[in-house]
Amino acid sequence: MTDKLTQAEVNNTVWAACDTFRGVVDAGQYKDYILVMLFLKYISDLWNDHFEAYRDQFGDDEVRIRRRMERERFILPKGASFYDLHENRNEANIGELINIALEKIEDANRAKLEGVFRNIDFNSEANLGRTKDRNRRLKLMLEDFNKPALDLRPSRVKEDIIGECYIYLISKFASDAGKKAGEFYTPAAVSGLLAKLAGPKPGDTICDPACGSGSLLIRAAEEVGSDNYALYGQEVNGATWALSRMNMFLHSKDAAKIEWCDTLNSPALVEQDHLQKFDVVVANPPFSLDKWGADNAETDQFKRFWRGVPPKSKGDYAFITHMLEIAKRQSGRVAVIVPHGVLFRGGAEGKIRKALIEENLLDAVIGLPANLFTTTGIPVAVLVFDRSREEGGVNEARRDVLFIDASKEFTSGKTINVMSNDHIKKILSTYQGRINDEKYSLCVGLEKISENEFNLNIPRYIDTFEPEEEIDIVAVQKDILRIEADLTEVRSKMMVYLKELGIDA
Repeated sequence: MTDKLTQAEVNNTVWAACDTFRGVVDAGQYKDYILVMLFLKYISDLWNDHFEAYRDQFGDDEVRIRRRMERERFILPKGASFYDLHENRNEANIGELINIALEKIEDANRAKLEGVFRNIDFNSEANLGRTKDRNRRLKLMLEDFNKPALDLRPSRVKEDIIGECYIYLISKFASDAGKKAGEFYTPAAVSGLLAKLAGPKPGDTICDPACGSGSLLIRAAEEVGSDNYALYGQEVNGATWALSRMNMFLHSKDAAKIEWCDTLNSPALVEQDHLQKFDVVVANPPFSLDKWGADNAETDQFKRFWRGVPPKSKGDYAFITHMLEIAKRQSGRVAVIVPHGVLFRGGAEGKIRKALIEENLLDAVIGLPANLFTTTGIPVAVLVFDRSREEGGVNEARRDVLFIDASKEFTSGKTINVMSNDHIKKILSTYQGRINDEKYSLCVGLEKISENEFNLNIPRYIDTFEPEEEIDIVAVQKDILRIEADLTEVRSKMMVYLKELGIDA
């Protein structure tokens, strides 16, 4: 079969493979099995395609073929390919065989894949059921992935199709997983907006310290317009970290450095004794994270919390502080999604917010619509910080904050609201031009914000009140009289009809 596969064909076929688990395994769990199997199928088809090409080139010269295959992006040990597992799909220990194959692949590719499969167990009774049921499900999954529509050889499928299929699946799993999806997915429109607001350029280093499955990092990379960038990420959840690593590989971003760690308590992107610095920092961190590590903040070895320690039960400003500390001095750019409480809550958060504004780091506050996420229906905001506003930076003369109220810029969907390309373009053009637009945006001087006690609540600066249309009382009274006259006529006709039918009214 040589016909090229389309994005929709690949997406639909892989999504159909999920039917094996639906109703039996929680979406937050079965996503791991499906995504790992997609990755295994991809590297198996890649290996076979290149092996056949070398055999056509070198004939029976096995030494030359083997040498070439040893230089592949991923080494596939004997007996560990998807097709080996498919041949053994009827074995009583198929779950164990899949685990063994993944372990072999990890060992053979330790520099890239170490730890990626350690959090997934295809022989788990707790997740996949007892032996008979588990074996049946795994057999069906292997058969689904063996369909012609999932022949992922490079000669049939463009690599970006496989990568986008991976992100498509993650978005679908997020929809199924509901509130649990916040760990691993940011909606595509929000990721795209955040990436564009951060504005990465060729040569930039880009970091997401709460990267989830890595889709936001990939969107930021796409904004660069070339391959001249470096990606970095940190993720605390081991299974989600593994998804992010695979996501990078499926998008040909093998050099991305994604660390499995607790960003707030033990960050791993460190150079010698200090935090690594980046040109662009983007994130959709967990909202108001409880027990984030406030007890350790006072003795933080990196001294990140010098502006103040956020409350124990709300880690929003802990993430914001970390992001600012890892942005390059006088040039770094930060874009972060936050709940609205970050804009106005007092106490320790108010103190930190005041310090950030007085340092002239805050560049924009952008209110987004409610119900954009599967995880929460609350409206959120984007904070954009620009360290080039510091003394010595190119924008040190800028002494205002741009407020944008885009809360009404959305299209209603079945379960969530969606921001279209036009909505995003309007936000971007307003931000980039720092445009004042009545009832939508306003540049506000730091003095005015200070007068408002450093409260950033958007309605304090943008009046979106729409006066109700005046009611013409005379016209309404005329309508009432007309309706009453019509009703009297209808009642009279009804009495006649009832009398003809011999019914007493």
